[in-house]
Amino acid sequence: MRFMILVKANKDSEAGQPPDERLITEMMKFNEELAKAGVLLAAEGLHPSSKAARVRFSGTKRTVIDGPFTETKELVAGFWLWEVKSREEAIEWVKRCPNPMLGESEIEIRQVVEMTDMGDALTPELKQQEEHLRAVVESRRG
Repeated sequence: MRFMILVKANKDSEAGQPPDERLITEMMKFNEELAKAGVLLAAEGLHPSSKAARVRFSGTKRTVIDGPFTETKELVAGFWLWEVKSREEAIEWVKRCPNPMLGESEIEIRQVVEMTDMGDALTPELKQQEEHLRAVVESRRG
């Protein structure tokens, strides 16, 4: 099971303030533990929403909205992608994580939808197409 672990933004991350050396050191140690356990697939921080854009869809119309975005509590400052055995295991890893922000912070845990979760909508042809796409992506990583 894969989970996206979302570190919620706060006023400091939205101001573009980088973490201090202590926090970077603690996060690197935590990421190393995740990697050694075979859990870590990706870990990245994100620039503030002032450098972001959103595209709103309405039928065939596309509208680009430039950041910054005002609802800081709804924004993501960074993420991990983990592969674990269960939601409970993901929760246990998050509980071991250093506080990613000065003061209070929040981390959201979301399971990644797998193609097998698509039910009858996943035809054999679509499954084959998805497998081919994954193979192409993996070959480019190597």
